[in-house]
Amino acid sequence: MLPRATGDAMRKPAWVIEKERGRRAAAAETLWLFGLHAVRDALENPARHRLRLVVTRNAADRLSGPIAASGMAPEIADARKFPAPLDAGAVHQGAALEVRPLDWGPLDAVCAPAGDAPVVLLLDRVTDPHNVGAVLRSAAVFGARAVIAPARHAAPETGALAKAASGALERQPYLRVRNLAAALSGLRDLGYVLLGLDGAAPATLEEGLAAAGAARPVGLVLGAEGPGLRAGTRDACDRLVRIDAAGGFGSLNVSNAAAVALYAAGRR
Repeated sequence: MLPRATGDAMRKPAWVIEKERGRRAAAAETLWLFGLHAVRDALENPARHRLRLVVTRNAADRLSGPIAASGMAPEIADARKFPAPLDAGAVHQGAALEVRPLDWGPLDAVCAPAGDAPVVLLLDRVTDPHNVGAVLRSAAVFGARAVIAPARHAAPETGALAKAASGALERQPYLRVRNLAAALSGLRDLGYVLLGLDGAAPATLEEGLAAAGAARPVGLVLGAEGPGLRAGTRDACDRLVRIDAAGGFGSLNVSNAAAVALYAAGRR
């Protein structure tokens, strides 16, 4: 019987380990968008760094214009053996695009008031990509300057989020910040009034917006469903406000609450 290999003998060579680390790091810096609408919007976005396009013949025909405009050479694939590394349940509709995350620039540049009173949304640990996708759609519809979320414990830029956003991910700045409290402080330095949404707050959203005034930029801060805003985030807000409900059941999905709050802020 051969002697059992020692721990050192079983270790991979250093160059193999480094190569595997490099591959993992490169993979983490890219994502796969899927679905006809998400892929089309990314192909039409000049700010997107596109790497690889995989489509079926049918999808290639349907996306012929955006593909031609992008200058990419698509890989034509069999729908039954679709080679893009997507989750098993991903409804790709025969189209997948590997891209790098969008870089919208620093928070102070994106959110700086420029002769107007912008509105931004801040999400405190909202992790569901479908909720964040819906929030991005509402933000794009109602003209929010940015949606801001922490880099950790928040929905990252993924194919699922892009599909839920229905194109808004390519148009609406989604800023991932290292520290949400620091982002709130930075916005206050830029002149923003920070309103935290809390169902138990004594003041209404309308009262908070009226107190802020029409000329001040506003940050609307929303927490995850269930736990809501964390204590530190609540303390960092200038005022806590609630969305008034007609009946006793006053709970809204976070994406619906974002849409209502953005609409109200736009009517100042």
